[in-house]
Amino acid sequence: MLGDERKAEDVLVTTQKDFEKLDRIFSPRSIAIVGVSAEGFGFGRGIYLSHRTIGFEGKLYPVNKRGGSIDGQTIYTSVEAIPDTIDFAIIAVPAHLVPSALEACRKKGAVGAEILSSGFSETGTPEGITLEEELRAVAKRGIKVIGPNCFGIYCPKSGLTMLPGPDLSRKPGGVALLSQSGGLSVDFGFIGQWRGIHFSKVVSFGNGCDLREAEMLRYLRQDPETKVICMYVEGVSDGRDFFTALRETAAEKPVIVIKGGLSEAGSRAAASHTASLGGARTIWEAVFKQCNAIQVANLEEMSDAALAFSLLPEGEYKNCSIVGGGGALGIAAADAAEFFGMAVPKLRADLQAAILDILPKPGSSAINPIDVANPFVGPKQIREILVRASEDANVDIHILFQLLYHYNSLKIALGTSSLKDITPYKELAEVCREAMDVGKKPVVLVIPNIRQDEDSIEIEEINRETRRLFTDAGMPVFDDVNNALRAVASVSRYYKRRPAD
Repeated sequence: MLGDERKAEDVLVTTQKDFEKLDRIFSPRSIAIVGVSAEGFGFGRGIYLSHRTIGFEGKLYPVNKRGGSIDGQTIYTSVEAIPDTIDFAIIAVPAHLVPSALEACRKKGAVGAEILSSGFSETGTPEGITLEEELRAVAKRGIKVIGPNCFGIYCPKSGLTMLPGPDLSRKPGGVALLSQSGGLSVDFGFIGQWRGIHFSKVVSFGNGCDLREAEMLRYLRQDPETKVICMYVEGVSDGRDFFTALRETAAEKPVIVIKGGLSEAGSRAAASHTASLGGARTIWEAVFKQCNAIQVANLEEMSDAALAFSLLPEGEYKNCSIVGGGGALGIAAADAAEFFGMAVPKLRADLQAAILDILPKPGSSAINPIDVANPFVGPKQIREILVRASEDANVDIHILFQLLYHYNSLKIALGTSSLKDITPYKELAEVCREAMDVGKKPVVLVIPNIRQDEDSIEIEEINRETRRLFTDAGMPVFDDVNNALRAVASVSRYYKRRPAD
């Protein structure tokens, strides 16, 4: 069995009424923040200021028994003193004060609360375990609880943000994350800002005394705003229930999972982090395979997969073209494609001839990989290559290399002052989108940057802007071809195994 089993009577069946409560939690009109100090920078004050900064448009009610004011707003001396009902609560007070604060928020009308405070079952002490049982008892009286020992919720659409999170993006999207780690949650949020990953809901649930992975999976399964689900799991509360929820959810939406604590040392760390039992590696891997969940090793692989799933059309990608770069890059990419279960088929002879006419000579090749032999082949030629290659029925997707850092050498040779003036990255994004529309085959961009020296800041700026333009146009971008092909292969395997509608 997976994880630390709860008693059968403690496992809740998720109902439509529960889903409606969760909808209200993710889109609250009013929030009580308990533990907001008038001075200093504790968790309560930090989360209050973060919500103000990110632009939460509902009402915020700061609470602290000492009273005072913050940012021109009165700090209420108790939850009871708030002159209105509340939808949601954020609690950041010492552990022994949390149960009574949670009960007060429930009586004030809150359908849910996130508890940032630590000092519960993760400590392994009788006192901490008892306090967490008290939280569970309050939850049973009618309030959904996230945490304790968590960073909370990030929901760009409503303006909810997690700790510390004042500078997370407000642009919503289709990727959700459920995580037992607060740090990983906020890191993923920041990665999304530059990778082009946009979020529906991110939930750091920490110890998970009430709301946990299975119930949240069922909610996200029916959530129309969520298209891709990511998870960081250390342990689960009920193995059978988790298995069922994962299998049912993955049958409809891709679920990407990092399982923490698979090693002996990692399992020990997980136990002290969120009081979770790691479980045997072979059992977990079997579960993920049976459920058609996508297991990844780390946050980088998760962001790669999330990007690919969110931008690539649904379907299998058995065969790819590899375009651009040089001979060695093309060979390495072909080897990587085979490693990840994809083929690099020879193009039809007539298409080879047509593409070869476009390419500079000598040194180029149109067999596939398509070696352009020159990093300065222009966007119009790239467009025609992609369109021609799309005519081959054996090609499902294009992997395009662009070595934009070479334009820095051209800038020096020409004596040009600005790299942006000579790097055709804007036109490149436009023509690749056109090639997708005409050829009906997705394009994945790989932009390696071996120039990491301190004099190459302008190259990094070009790469970042190129990434933004491509992802905004619906084309995923990777720094490394292995990462690109691993992510594409994950998409392909998922849709191959997913049951037909």
